[in-house]
Amino acid sequence: MDKVLNFKQGRVPLLISMPHAGLRLTPAVEAGLIPDAKSLPDTDWHIPKLYEFATELGASTLAAEYSRFVIDLNRPSDDKPLYAGATTGLYPATLFDGIPLFREGMEPSAAERATYLEQVWTPYHSTLQNELARLKAEFGYALLFDAHSIRSIIPHLFDGKLPDFNLGTFNGASCDPQLATQLEAICARHGDYSHVLNGRFKGGHITRHYGNPAENIHAVQLELGQCTYMEEFEPFRYRPDLAEPTQVVLKELLQGLLAWGEKHYTE
Repeated sequence: MDKVLNFKQGRVPLLISMPHAGLRLTPAVEAGLIPDAKSLPDTDWHIPKLYEFATELGASTLAAEYSRFVIDLNRPSDDKPLYAGATTGLYPATLFDGIPLFREGMEPSAAERATYLEQVWTPYHSTLQNELARLKAEFGYALLFDAHSIRSIIPHLFDGKLPDFNLGTFNGASCDPQLATQLEAICARHGDYSHVLNGRFKGGHITRHYGNPAENIHAVQLELGQCTYMEEFEPFRYRPDLAEPTQVVLKELLQGLLAWGEKHYTE
């Protein structure tokens, strides 16, 4: 397999991870998808574009090249379920709407999937782990922001309409509670948007596995309602008129992370 990730090293103790932004498919996955899946509807669309400003803040960025339909980088390698109820696994078998992802008998083979684990999942996590270690060695701490987005109404997964900003800290285990409180306060200042902390989305494998406040690594997941920056249905157009006000909030959240880290670790 060729390029599997896009990594840019920054100059501040913040890494932004984008595990579901990828659009590439392997031949086996592409051949097996049902027609409704070929547009890649469950993608975290345009996330690298939405967070382009982060490089100006000096953050490191890591984005997947391959679709979550190949392998889900926000699931553990042993595929243990993260959520009770409806969810998707390391090798997704259904769309978010609950219908099968692959035509009958057309799923990639176990051997192909083992290759995806070795050549897509492992490099992403090695890069993530190495960069957090580098940041911690240089600054004494590291901040991880796991950036996601999702269609705001998916009855199969949750009731009603999702809040716009869904912050997840694995119920307070993945980052300092004071940091989470400050991020919530930033969201609350922007009354045009709704928000929740540890609601339906508490943080996936990346947040849970890497966030370790006792070791000075603080991880936060943001699941952003796609209605805040794009058209939620095909052709999934990016909407600058919606995105720009949303980016104001995102920028404040990232600046809030950095300011908290600097204050917390230099006092």
